[in-house]
Amino acid sequence: MVDTHRAGKYVEQLAGYKAFIPNPLPPKPKLCIDDEMFELLSQADRALGRLDGSTDALPNPDLFVFMYVRKEAVLSSQIEGTQASLIDVLEFESRTVEPDNPQDVTEVVNYIAAINHGLNRLENNFPLSLRLIREIHKELLREGRGSEKGPGEFRHSQNWIGAGKCSLKEATYVPPPPHDMQEALSNFEKFLHDSAPMPALIKIGLAHAQFETIHPFEDGNGRTGRLLITFLLCEKNILKRPLLYISYYFKKHRLQYYDYLQSIRDTGDWESWLKFFLKGVYEVAQEASTVARQIVNLKEEHRRIVIKKISSRKSGSAIALLEKLYFQPVFNMEVAQEITQLSYANTNNLVKELCAIGIVQEITGNKRNRAFTYGPYLSIFNER
Repeated sequence: MVDTHRAGKYVEQLAGYKAFIPNPLPPKPKLCIDDEMFELLSQADRALGRLDGSTDALPNPDLFVFMYVRKEAVLSSQIEGTQASLIDVLEFESRTVEPDNPQDVTEVVNYIAAINHGLNRLENNFPLSLRLIREIHKELLREGRGSEKGPGEFRHSQNWIGAGKCSLKEATYVPPPPHDMQEALSNFEKFLHDSAPMPALIKIGLAHAQFETIHPFEDGNGRTGRLLITFLLCEKNILKRPLLYISYYFKKHRLQYYDYLQSIRDTGDWESWLKFFLKGVYEVAQEASTVARQIVNLKEEHRRIVIKKISSRKSGSAIALLEKLYFQPVFNMEVAQEITQLSYANTNNLVKELCAIGIVQEITGNKRNRAFTYGPYLSIFNER
């Protein structure tokens, strides 16, 4: 049965528009965890367990985290309209190629900084709180687009969601005005810290939807809310490492994602949203486990190829360079020389051999200031 006030209510404001005022979590009447949701919850939990196990088996789990963080940053930023790709970001970080879209790349780099800042705070036992959410938001909007919209500060004016440059009265959704927003945020923080028994993934799904409903910042709410999912997974020790990024799923099902969130506000349908969310957790966890296995296989295969096709005199240097490329898959000759500790001429010859056997590729077409990529490794992430 539809309960239009289960999640909150629309309240007429003096300016003539209606804003949504959310009820505190957990929902009342309490959630109906039917057979379908129970099975989805079990599948998602098992997939997360397998993901944790598969990354434990990696020789160096940090290399997986390194690339996954960057892929998530790109996807989450693309949802907000940026055009930067994974290769754009890696080129920028390696300082080998000037980006065509520096503002978009800056947004993605900010996102990476926000992830790292939040994880560092959690590792040092700082609780996931409104204060930490503000800190994460400050990193997200530190430079570039949105940097003039109160980084790290909850909004003091009304915002709204709608197509293009629609007016407040034409908006698809109007979050609570600032005075109601503060109470909603206080209730939200209490829910995060509430010790009452609840399946962790259910709690995380509720928290994400509620954060997006409150929409507490002038800009960057979507990116912050998606990061919240990852941080909660780590804080609750569901994952040892930040490897469950759901932006891929939300981007692929973008219209459904927004429809489910709006349905919570309009009809109180938390259950359909949670089923959608749990399906996403399962799908993305399965995908991440597959990527982990592909990386292990790629490392073994390329190590064998190097030993077989490059002379024993050079193979040690080639393997040393290859190992570094998992953290820096875009590089130039200076970087290669620093890693191999060979002369420039010998490094140049080694890179030529790696190009000849298809492990690295030159990407600039220049005779000087050349840059290279570890293409087979990047393709694992670009396929997704």
